[in-house]
Amino acid sequence: MSPHAGRDPNGKPPRRRPSILDDPEKGLTRGQWLSLVGGGIVLVASVMLLGRVGRGWRPGVTPMVMYASENCECCRLWVAHLEANGYRVRIKYTSNLARRKDALGVPPTLRACHTAEVQGVVVEGHVPADVLTRFLSQRSGERGLAVPDMPGGSPGMEVIRKEPYDVFAFQRDGTSRVYAHI
Repeated sequence: MSPHAGRDPNGKPPRRRPSILDDPEKGLTRGQWLSLVGGGIVLVASVMLLGRVGRGWRPGVTPMVMYASENCECCRLWVAHLEANGYRVRIKYTSNLARRKDALGVPPTLRACHTAEVQGVVVEGHVPADVLTRFLSQRSGERGLAVPDMPGGSPGMEVIRKEPYDVFAFQRDGTSRVYAHI
């Protein structure tokens, strides 16, 4: 490489804009300071948002946790139904599902094969996504919704002949009422 590479025809280095680094007496102007801080804020916010998106967070998606036994295929089909309708379900397999149901206050007469929690509400069994979404939007103060047993034709149980069934809303004290008839 030539000793004059990157220099003007007279052999002098190219002129550049003066920088605050050239003059330690000179500080940042207000505009430069605001640009620097604003750029930093945008950078940090972008990194945080991308980090959340990378972990599966998406606007308009409702996160949920479902507790089930590992051998239940209808539970996975119910999860697919929920995810197709705007929920993001994390499955936690447990060997003692009854203990989880007791801890969440699911009445024994309303129990089914899996239990979930979403926005502080307990969801027991094959509750349809549209019924759950309506219940969550009403915020009635009830503990949760339940579809007892495993009725044919309910989400996750479509392979069995469809039969009419009820979705129950239940309180913390175990009392319940029919919330929807399907």
